[in-house]
Amino acid sequence: MSDPVAGRAGPEQARILLRARDVYKSYPSGSGRLDVLTGVNLEVRRGEILVIVGASGVGKSTLLHILGALDRPTRGTVELDSADIFSLSDKKLARVRNRTVGFVFQFHHLLPEFSATENVAMPLLIDGRDPQAAREIAFGLLRGVGLDRCADQKPSELSGGEQQRVAVVRALANNPLIVLADEPSGNLDRANSEMLHDLIWHLSRSKNQAFVIMTHNEKLAARADRLLRLSDGELRPASL
Repeated sequence: MSDPVAGRAGPEQARILLRARDVYKSYPSGSGRLDVLTGVNLEVRRGEILVIVGASGVGKSTLLHILGALDRPTRGTVELDSADIFSLSDKKLARVRNRTVGFVFQFHHLLPEFSATENVAMPLLIDGRDPQAAREIAFGLLRGVGLDRCADQKPSELSGGEQQRVAVVRALANNPLIVLADEPSGNLDRANSEMLHDLIWHLSRSKNQAFVIMTHNEKLAARADRLLRLSDGELRPASL
């Protein structure tokens, strides 16, 4: 694994985009309380591809949802671009989430009644962008990853690999500071998985984009700039 900042010197490349401090998450259970996260600390820098591994049920998705402000921690702080996101109102938090964080999940979650272009444009439309401008940006993103021929097709007309690539492009529509991915290739065969991994690395390097990826895929993990393992509610350095 390489140094995520090596060869990209300068304050902008080394800038910390996301910082989690002493993040705890507990849920009520039959015995009283289930502690899932017990003091997670994490920093993610611009242009870095960070992969987090761990056994099923250990809390990787829970952590991802907290980092992306989809869920609130029981206690602890998450700073995105130096702002404490959980000190914001729900309205402001939704705006920050849409503008600064991109999400990619195991299942693409594309809207079935809309074309690939319309799906990619959706975050821009939610942000209040002009519909025509949003479509042009979306088409340009699809063309940039070789999917312009699929621009007018609906998800049901696309292969599984194409659907997931559209989902990745959609995550980048608002040029977010960071992209959070939960088992992005978990539902794909080997060939499509490798294609998706190549796309993620290309986008990260060409756009100096930060990715945090939760996965069981060892090939994906092996390509990370940094690898961590979530175990017993905490993050620790890991190796394959």
